[in-house]
Amino acid sequence: MPPAATTNLGYTPPDGGWGWAVVFGAFISIGFSYAFPKSLTIYFKEIQEYFSVSYSAIAWVSSVMLASMYAGGPVSSILVNRYGSRPVVLVGGIMVSAAMVLASFGTTIMHLYLCVGVVGGFGLAFNLQPALTIIGTYFQVKRPLANGLAMTGSPVVLFTLAPLNQFLFDSFGWRGSFLILGSIVLNCCIAGALMRPVNKHVQPKPKTENQGPVHKFIDVSLFKHRGFLIYLTGNVVMFFGFFAPVVFLAPYAKHQGIDEYSAAFLLSIFALVDMLIRPATGFIGNTKWIRPRIQYFFSFAVSYNGICHLLCPLAPGYVGLVVYAIFFGLGFGMVSALLFEVLMDLVGAHRFSTAVGLVTIIECGPVETFTQYSKRYFSFLMKMQTVTVVKRTSEETVELNMNQGDTTAHVTDG
Repeated sequence: MPPAATTNLGYTPPDGGWGWAVVFGAFISIGFSYAFPKSLTIYFKEIQEYFSVSYSAIAWVSSVMLASMYAGGPVSSILVNRYGSRPVVLVGGIMVSAAMVLASFGTTIMHLYLCVGVVGGFGLAFNLQPALTIIGTYFQVKRPLANGLAMTGSPVVLFTLAPLNQFLFDSFGWRGSFLILGSIVLNCCIAGALMRPVNKHVQPKPKTENQGPVHKFIDVSLFKHRGFLIYLTGNVVMFFGFFAPVVFLAPYAKHQGIDEYSAAFLLSIFALVDMLIRPATGFIGNTKWIRPRIQYFFSFAVSYNGICHLLCPLAPGYVGLVVYAIFFGLGFGMVSALLFEVLMDLVGAHRFSTAVGLVTIIECGPVETFTQYSKRYFSFLMKMQTVTVVKRTSEETVELNMNQGDTTAHVTDG
């Protein structure tokens, strides 16, 4: 195994044992957090007709839910720092379940905005951040592998919910389906119950003088961390175009004259490849050759995404789009598996809960619109290449800090 990254946890993580049950719990929580808002789109057509509203109005349900999930990141981080991951995930699962049950009795579209969008979105936030945080308390040497396995929950749950929602819709309509989904998401509470706090034998730390009340809830020193600020800036740029190719892939295929069933199959190919590459990326990132250079591996994954989008408009016919979907699935899965592992490697597991809350709040950026599909993909390329430069600058910053630390240590020893 590669040497573990330096942390200030004050104890040695078990790197196994009950930690694998925690990874399974994180797999469920992360899966529902990312997949649940996307899976609800199957009900939008019937809800639109029931409330006699425009499709753009009903599409705001998922938008508000995602915005609430990302905006709730700092709140979730504060609660995790104060109470730990287990109670926060339990409360989050109950919130999402209650939101879906209440939404099933909705009489106006505003009711869905408040229940599914706001309450459900914050419930998902209380599932996402604690699941990401607790992995760092259980794993150090095997952390990239654990993160890769946990992040696989997103495509697996989406792959499961898509046909399940279609079956529920055909059998019970949108109201009955929302009631059943309210019971299904209670599995997040089971996932939270698995997140038992790690047994720590921590050495007492010296008290810090002049520690304000804000420091008790959130680590504001991150705003002085140059590498974190560069990472944060890079994420702002990247998330302008990271998810957009997934949204526009099928419409782009239809625009090229491909039938709608074949166009939809491109997304199935993408999802399958994404599902397989995430745990594989975690395994590769955990090797002794890649682990010390994992931020460079992440930069490669982001660059690889940009190159895929550059080549997409040049793909000849349907076969070319199938090849693009495969290679794009590889790149998307690699970035998703490494995204939070790189952040944890950058700031350390002890400050990760605060860092991830600050990062997720800026991930819900607007998607740019252009009249031609090919211009979209070239735009994605430019954004991906920009964020690669930013990430590499962050890596150089980390190396510089490490070298300065070594120099200081030599002077002290002398």
